Amino acid sequence: MTTFSKEANYVLQFINGTNRSIFLTGKAGTGKTTLLREIIKTTHKNAVIVAPTGIAALNAGGVTIHSFFQLPFGTFVPDIKTPPLFTDLIKVENRSTLRRHLKMHNSKRAIFRSMELLVIDEVSMLRADVLDAMNYVLQSIRRNQQPFGGVQVLFIGDLLQLPPVVKNEEWEILKRYYDGVYFFHSEVIRNTPPLYIELEKIYRQSDDDFISILNYLRNNKITQRQVELLNTYLNPSFDVMKNPGYITLTTHNATADKINTDALKSLKSKEFTYTAELVGDFPEKIFPIEFDLLLKEGAQVIFIKNDISPEKRFFNGKMGVVKKLSSAEIFIEFEDKTVIEVERYEWQNIKFSIDENTKEIKEDVLGTFTQYPLKLAWAITIHKSQGLTFDKAVLDVSRVFLPGQAYVALSRLRSLEGLVLTSPLRMNGLSNDHDVMSYSENKATLDTLESQLIEDNRLYLWQFLVKTYSWADLVTSWHTHLYSYAGDTDRSKKSTYKSWAQKMIKELDALLIHSEKFVQQLNALFIEYPFRFEFTKGRVEKAYNYFFPKLDHIVFELLFTIAQVKRQRKMKLYYEELAELEDEILHIVINMKKALRMLEIVDQDKLICKANLDSEDISSYKINHLVNIANLIRNSSLELEEDIDLDDYSSSKEKPKAKEKKKPTYLITLDLWKEGNGVDDIASIRKLTKTTIYSHLGKLISDELISIDDVLPLERIRELEALFEKYEGKTISEIKAEINDKYSWEELKLFQRSLPSNA
Repeated sequence: MTTFSKEANYVLQFINGTNRSIFLTGKAGTGKTTLLREIIKTTHKNAVIVAPTGIAALNAGGVTIHSFFQLPFGTFVPDIKTPPLFTDLIKVENRSTLRRHLKMHNSKRAIFRSMELLVIDEVSMLRADVLDAMNYVLQSIRRNQQPFGGVQVLFIGDLLQLPPVVKNEEWEILKRYYDGVYFFHSEVIRNTPPLYIELEKIYRQSDDDFISILNYLRNNKITQRQVELLNTYLNPSFDVMKNPGYITLTTHNATADKINTDALKSLKSKEFTYTAELVGDFPEKIFPIEFDLLLKEGAQVIFIKNDISPEKRFFNGKMGVVKKLSSAEIFIEFEDKTVIEVERYEWQNIKFSIDENTKEIKEDVLGTFTQYPLKLAWAITIHKSQGLTFDKAVLDVSRVFLPGQAYVALSRLRSLEGLVLTSPLRMNGLSNDHDVMSYSENKATLDTLESQLIEDNRLYLWQFLVKTYSWADLVTSWHTHLYSYAGDTDRSKKSTYKSWAQKMIKELDALLIHSEKFVQQLNALFIEYPFRFEFTKGRVEKAYNYFFPKLDHIVFELLFTIAQVKRQRKMKLYYEELAELEDEILHIVINMKKALRMLEIVDQDKLICKANLDSEDISSYKINHLVNIANLIRNSSLELEEDIDLDDYSSSKEKPKAKEKKKPTYLITLDLWKEGNGVDDIASIRKLTKTTIYSHLGKLISDELISIDDVLPLERIRELEALFEKYEGKTISEIKAEINDKYSWEELKLFQRSLPSNA
């Protein structure tokens, strides 16, 4: 179980129990990525993750900023006065022209309206004008003029790493509006700055002298004595080929590629090519690793992902040497002489969508990229080394460093013992951006975080309850819907539902009067001092007991009407109108249930988080209505033009399972296998190759979660037993060379996994 620092625990509490936007930063090796994973795993909020680049988005489990917000590539000015400019060199959009790009499908708008938390990873690369454009899009689509349309934003990144990229021509225009190009220079941040939380505890380094040097370097205070100390590690003639375990960090791709290519060519062993497996939609521009991985025995490599298995045999940045290769096997030897076989890793290209039943934002897999998580490791660029940890590294600093590059490069190392410099480090070129250093002075203290959290917790409950019981927008949508009947003739299909709509609106109008009075009461209770929590909780419970049955009746009526309309011919537009009304009212009813649960959690002095908020009552609310409606239609004499397709409402007629934590990929395959799906079916459902599914089955057999005879016929197993006995002590590749194509790689690997020595 991961133990988090005080600052990290505050971040988790602010995310789940407040609506305060946060800037989460920290030195290299302080665990920002680990904390992000914990946030996504534990938050009860509808969350979307974005990042400035495709690779950053892929690593964070999100999508790119430009694709999600449908932003054009170019420059954005935060006004309507500056005319747009479109030339070969530059494209300038203003708020007026940006509006043209906001034509979104209802499904995409629903995601924006349902979003409660926006996570922006690698925020150091985010430009001020792009953030203002994002703010404008959120305000416009959510019809809410609060910063980011009322969405909580978590900014994550180290501003002393990769800076934003701005052309000179762009800056000539942007400098009229901004003092700089970083995200904190944006108008929205200047007006409403996020709470600045810095993770202090360093997990990568333990050498106090080295940590001190890195801190001084980071803060532009490195001394001549410290530079001289670093230069004692100078060794211009150092040869990585003669010193296994060292990786060269350089500033340019071409240099790193040449070092790796030359080193691979110098090996006399046979070269193998491992081609990535693509399924579905996975654009080349976001390939996380080489499509064709070239390896030889003796090649030095690093892992670029953590081992997801319980054994944790390797981590992101762990180095090793290729011990043995075949067309379908890679064995890596580590410094301690341990040898492991490497499995392919799958990366997912996702998009966000809305769960029709719970109205939660979920991830849909568009495609997968499956490849061995390895890179040649005689050299790597400083840029691509971000997030990696090395025991031994050679720094090539012969070219001018960008601000922060010296810090990034040195901070990859665990200690000074593994450092080699090929050229002397000099004072010039080591300074970091002055604006970044000034902004870092906004860091909150632990005392500030404690007092701010108490205040923001109460404010969050207040805002959540007021928003939940404020129904003016809902009633307006229904009235707008009623006006739409005016254009229909009395003989149209839609007109037959007019009296039903009038009845629903009459009920909602009556409820609105009482809900507005209750909101006034909530406002009065929350501004009282001292705040009477127990009394407020009691009032909310009474309000729920009064309002819920009435809204629940309207939800049933609406879902029943949709069930009738959905399968009728030439009623698609009317169905879409009703579906929008459904989104709004379901969101309110589910939030009423969530608010009640939230107050119970606070009363019990528990943390507000996904695990404590999840309930069958919430996750099953819509599906229960749909099952009842389906039964009612089935048992009635309702005459429809076509039979109702009940699968549109419930694929299993059963209550859905509560939302689960994200499982390891092979355990998801296990669930599908237990449901009776074959390898082809699972590969299709999961958008993975059959080879990957077989590797999952091998892992499941090894862990004794399934048996070999669940996968292979008994006769085949007996043949394989005899085969492995005959070739005892030989590798699969050696056995395969003897038997040609009599048995497949998959069969051989599955059987090998069932043997006691592999369990």
